Amino acid sequence: MATGDDLMQPTADELRRNLILGALAPVERNRLARHLRAVDLKLGSVLYEAGGSIDQVYFPLIGVVSLVADLGGDTFVEVATIGHEGMVGLPVFLGAGPPAERASVQVAGRALTMSAEHFRHDVAVLDGGLQLAMQRFTQVMFVQLARNAACDRTHNIRQRCARWLLMTADRMRRESFDLTQEFLAQMLGVRRASVSEVAGELQAEGCISYRRGTIAIEDREALSSRSCDCYAAVRDAVRAAYDGL
Repeated sequence: MATGDDLMQPTADELRRNLILGALAPVERNRLARHLRAVDLKLGSVLYEAGGSIDQVYFPLIGVVSLVADLGGDTFVEVATIGHEGMVGLPVFLGAGPPAERASVQVAGRALTMSAEHFRHDVAVLDGGLQLAMQRFTQVMFVQLARNAACDRTHNIRQRCARWLLMTADRMRRESFDLTQEFLAQMLGVRRASVSEVAGELQAEGCISYRRGTIAIEDREALSSRSCDCYAAVRDAVRAAYDGL
């Protein structure tokens, strides 16, 4: 969690990097900016716990935040991820009770944050623009959750791994990022040995390179051909959500 010393005023460019904020009219975005602060998302940081309160909401600029379900017995499974297309803290917008999942930083990056109290107020007063953008993001999350559930049941580890790497590169806005195989195995809900085998295959085929905890996509077209169609489905849902806003 960020401390007061880490917080900084967002720049105009940062405000546009998040798709929700970028979809707002300039006057609405500038009004919202009064309550936003830029903060680093540090790897492994827990933004909120399952069953706890959500005091802050986050609009990622780069990086990946994972929503993780605790299945007991030290078993954690990723149910959804959030990047620059969305907001971490959706239960606040929905007026729901305590979250059922933990939100933690999966790939380090940067975000804009504000208090949940200010967010609830701004949703009500910003002429409906923020509410509409949040409704579109909610639809994106429904698509992702549905796809994740189907993908985990029907697609193999190789396809799911390729999909996850492509989605992460999109959210990082670059083709290389820091990621350990242990962490990827946890997110995919498989053994590390399985991830190591798949990563080795993808590297041998020229799709990726992996060195000292850094993964680089070397051939996006080749990697895409090894992914399931869930990657394109979620990507297209994001594009359609904010088209015309």
